[in-house]
Amino acid sequence: MEKREHLFKILVIGDIGCGKTSIIKSYVHNFFSPNYRATIGVDFALKVLNWDETTLIRLQLWDISGEERFGKMNRVYYKEAVGCMIIFDVTQPETFENVWNWKQDLDSKVQLPNGQPVPCVLLANKCDLPKVGTVNNKSYMDKYCVEKGFHSWFETSAKENINVDNVAKSLVEKILENDKSNNIYSHEDTEDPNETIDLKINPSNKDKQREQRNARCC
Repeated sequence: MEKREHLFKILVIGDIGCGKTSIIKSYVHNFFSPNYRATIGVDFALKVLNWDETTLIRLQLWDISGEERFGKMNRVYYKEAVGCMIIFDVTQPETFENVWNWKQDLDSKVQLPNGQPVPCVLLANKCDLPKVGTVNNKSYMDKYCVEKGFHSWFETSAKENINVDNVAKSLVEKILENDKSNNIYSHEDTEDPNETIDLKINPSNKDKQREQRNARCC
């Protein structure tokens, strides 16, 4: 039986150093390194899922730089996205404080074709380390996500591979649910299903210096 194919663009956003690249590498390649450098501009990778006997899904995971100076380009990067992961670092409370800014920025720059917000999952990353602040309170986090319009939230660790697959599964299920109800963004794709793509914008010398200072991204 010929499978129906979907290509879904997923944004991965959040403050610099929260572990966005590590989460993507863990999910796509089942690999972790403590030495990733801060993303400059945007990278992306492809994950192919044989979802069931009749469905093949290709996830384009767009790793967007946490640097504010790229904010003006984000509208271009966000275009045609159908899902999003917003990541914060449980050891750095200020990254959680900025989650709402990321969510508002997302909602202002991209919507589904039917005008609804893009489904978004919140990742409380580096959960293998001691947590700081309100992220220790599950009831608070549950309420926060309902109030701010997140589909769900997970404690994650790229290092220990905690909930990384579950995040993607939850998001894809929501995307497919939306598509089944509205048929708003599914389409067939003819790319090589085994291909993994990395896209980089070359940094300037000044950017490279900042990149070296901000290399703690696990």
